[in-house]
Amino acid sequence: MLKKIKFGIVITLILFGTYANAQSESSKSEIEEITATLMNYIDGTANGEIDKLRKAFHPDFNLYSVTKEDSLRVWKGEDYIGGIEQGKKSNRIGRIISIDFENDAAIAKAEILIPNWRVFTDYFLLLKYEGSWKIVHKSYTWREIPKKDE
Repeated sequence: MLKKIKFGIVITLILFGTYANAQSESSKSEIEEITATLMNYIDGTANGEIDKLRKAFHPDFNLYSVTKEDSLRVWKGEDYIGGIEQGKKSNRIGRIISIDFENDAAIAKAEILIPNWRVFTDYFLLLKYEGSWKIVHKSYTWREIPKKDE
């Protein structure tokens, strides 16, 4: 009887290990896909690549921020993309801070540095549908970069 219990425990551990490994491989793939979507946004805005932006964002996405007057500002995504000049490079430097996902929903945080001006912090809601991740919501805030005394 003790041999059967030990055998059962060993089999359970082997199966659990296989399941955990499959989950981590799947998770890695999803993180890579989410990262690619976020990089389409970062590269698209930095390099004036409108096609990358359209690939990153759901057509109905909006941007949200708070104005200096403490009001909610809602900005249509199409207007945001329309403000990017095709092929015009900017000096924006972006980096992904974090990604968290469960099944077909994800949240992410990125930081966009515009030297000598501001650092933007972007929060994204992404959904995976029809086989790819899309940014469906972007909320952001910013802080001034302190000017150096000359």
